[in-house]
Amino acid sequence: MRPTAGQVFGSRYELVSRIAIGGMGEVWKANDSVIGRHVAIKILKEEYLGDPGFRERFRTEAKNAALVNHEGIANVFDYGEEDGSAYLVMELVPGEALSTVLEREKILPASRVLAIVAQTAAALHQAHLAGLVHRDIKPGNLLITPDGTVKITDFGIARLADQVPLTATGQVMGTVQYLAPEQAGGKPASPSTDIYSLGIVAYEALAGKRPFRGESQVAIAMAQIKETPPELPSSIPEPVRRLVMSCMAKKPEGRPASAHDLAQAALALVRGDTDEGLALIPYVPEATASSGGSGTGSTEDSAKAGPKKPLTLGRNFWIFSAVGAFVALALIATSLTILLQPPSEELTDDLIVPTLPEVGEEEPQTVLPEETPEEDTDVPVETVRISEDEIVGKTKAQVEELLVQKGLRLDPITGNIAPATDLVQTAYRVNPQGTVAKNTLIAVYFYAAIPEPPKPRDLLVTPAAGPYEPGATILLEWPGYAQCPSGFALSSYTLQIVGGEIIDGGGATVFQPEQTAANVLVGEGSSLTASYLVNCGTLTSPLSSELSLVITPPADTSP
Repeated sequence: MRPTAGQVFGSRYELVSRIAIGGMGEVWKANDSVIGRHVAIKILKEEYLGDPGFRERFRTEAKNAALVNHEGIANVFDYGEEDGSAYLVMELVPGEALSTVLEREKILPASRVLAIVAQTAAALHQAHLAGLVHRDIKPGNLLITPDGTVKITDFGIARLADQVPLTATGQVMGTVQYLAPEQAGGKPASPSTDIYSLGIVAYEALAGKRPFRGESQVAIAMAQIKETPPELPSSIPEPVRRLVMSCMAKKPEGRPASAHDLAQAALALVRGDTDEGLALIPYVPEATASSGGSGTGSTEDSAKAGPKKPLTLGRNFWIFSAVGAFVALALIATSLTILLQPPSEELTDDLIVPTLPEVGEEEPQTVLPEETPEEDTDVPVETVRISEDEIVGKTKAQVEELLVQKGLRLDPITGNIAPATDLVQTAYRVNPQGTVAKNTLIAVYFYAAIPEPPKPRDLLVTPAAGPYEPGATILLEWPGYAQCPSGFALSSYTLQIVGGEIIDGGGATVFQPEQTAANVLVGEGSSLTASYLVNCGTLTSPLSSELSLVITPPADTSP
């Protein structure tokens, strides 16, 4: 039975309205009756409930997203299975998917694309530090809020670096238009895989089209492996073109070293600091960043310095013959693979692409350099020990001094909001720990400042003009609040009254988010004052401006 409005899941989540239908399930807006907030609930399609693989992928999405706490990743609150249904309860993110934005606007300004790249990369870096690779970064999985904040969603096919994949041997999960070459070639996904996919997203947003097209999914996958993308428009600043082309390098070593470096590079370009931005990414020659056509060379190949040993004509002949044979076999394998997949309602939903081992292709022989180092000439690596105990609680300056003494480098990361004011900008997490090589970059997380929700707007009173007599009833109203800091949801309003008594709810002073008015009984004193504050989860706003009313006793009409 398909979900319907009014249906309740987990005895607390009542469906309100459907938001979207995807390949695996439906997403609904729902009301959480326990804590009085709206959430998004993703419900696995009925036809997939009997498939253990799909149910496991659904559970995995909940587990994976719960591993990472970052404002750029949509929160997952709950998971459940009941009456033959599986559902995932998530943060209800206002706004729309980047895919919807691109469908409407086609091309985005470079500054806006850089902001999207910076935010997405920062969130990905947090996931990567937790050992999690998303593996399906695409416009449909990037939600854009009205204020421009980016949130990554759908960790359904993400995997930990040491985790067995959910797909069958020789298959790759992902969306082929954003698939990294190593994914298309059947190699394990890595953080660099997400960087490549984000580069494709940036290219599409800047150019108004995807860089690689083909008549089949295999053709597109082969283009990801072999072809150089068409040039970006010349109207795009050259540093931005270099940044995007660096992300799209065919080999991971040609891309930014980490998502953190990519985020910092994008932010530097937004500030206009070209030198700093380009220093954080591998060198991409201008000719490569703006070269046209769809050749077979990879972006980073032309960036490498030094002589190369050329291939002979015979060698080239056999390589292209092998590629041609692979494409023919892959087309057959893909037809069978796609026919066996469950139907999808989205053209670019998750696709399974056959990999090189799946069709039995032998890898071409590697051309070795003329001189090969001896196996027994390894140079010993000097190591030091680093532990969380010696880092936690220290300021950035103290941590940097300690790491320099050990011969290590600091990668400072602003992380979770501090649980107390005295912990702001102190370290709370270190990665890696233990024995590390000297000159290793150590990621240290520092508590972020505790944000304060903005002051709420003024109270309104009805009747708007007096006199206000003792024992009379007035109505106090406050505007709905939509200024909670990112990552914090509106949880309640607290009303403070002096010289009167709240009538509603037995006199309770705390009101749910959907309540924006209260009836108040005027007291016997000379004045009534009222103000209110907003609660955004654990955060509290300043008090609103005080409303003050003069209480006027009724005129004495006795003779």
